[in-house]
Amino acid sequence: MLEGVISDTAIKIIAVIVGLATGVVQFFLLYKFVTSVTGGKMGIKTLIFAVTQFLFPFAILVICAFLLPDSLMWVGIGTAVSLIASAIIRFVRVSKQKDVPEKKDASKKKDAPKKKDASKKK
Repeated sequence: MLEGVISDTAIKIIAVIVGLATGVVQFFLLYKFVTSVTGGKMGIKTLIFAVTQFLFPFAILVICAFLLPDSLMWVGIGTAVSLIASAIIRFVRVSKQKDVPEKKDASKKKDAPKKKDASKKK
């Protein structure tokens, strides 16, 4: 549909950008759904996240299949890359937050024997 108006390279770039945006939104919806379920909050909001997370990428791919049929693969690639990158970024951020209290605990443990040694000398 857009092939005669825009060059092939521009169509592929648009398809990748659409895919990247789809992946980010899909990760956000998936994250909200998973945190709701693991937090024990099974309500209408959780059901909405579940249905939206399932139907959103399907709707985007159907729309792109009609508008950009030759570039559907690029939309899928962009979506996959964005989902994987978002998951890795989230994992790194969460693991850094978990490491910070351990470092504080380790420094307290190092200080504790020094205090005991001082009390033993008295």
